Amino acid sequence: MPRAYLPVLIYAALVAAFPAVTLILAKLIRPASTSYGPKLKPYECGIAPEGHSRGRYSVRFYIIAMLFVVFDVETMFLFPWAILYRGWVQTHMGQFALVSMCVFLGILLIGYVWLYKKGALEWA
Repeated sequence: MPRAYLPVLIYAALVAAFPAVTLILAKLIRPASTSYGPKLKPYECGIAPEGHSRGRYSVRFYIIAMLFVVFDVETMFLFPWAILYRGWVQTHMGQFALVSMCVFLGILLIGYVWLYKKGALEWA
């Protein structure tokens, strides 16, 4: 049985070694940096930066980003369902599949309506 895992272990060793070997080789072949002082500052089209690059974002930005991720995951569930739906119709399970997807979308819709009523989707 352990012999069956040998290819997996070799692959895992290669996966672990590749980034380390790549970083070591890059360090060995790159030219030495002679930059100092002003050359190490961020470059912004020849103009000195106006502010710090680590500004704060509004909480609403993160809410919209989370909604985008939820919407993407929802879409990822819809594609396989749509592909398998024809087979479910042929096996007389189409109505169950349709109702289950409508329940799934209904739960998400209730969440979006709740967020809209709470004002979480208003940007201003």
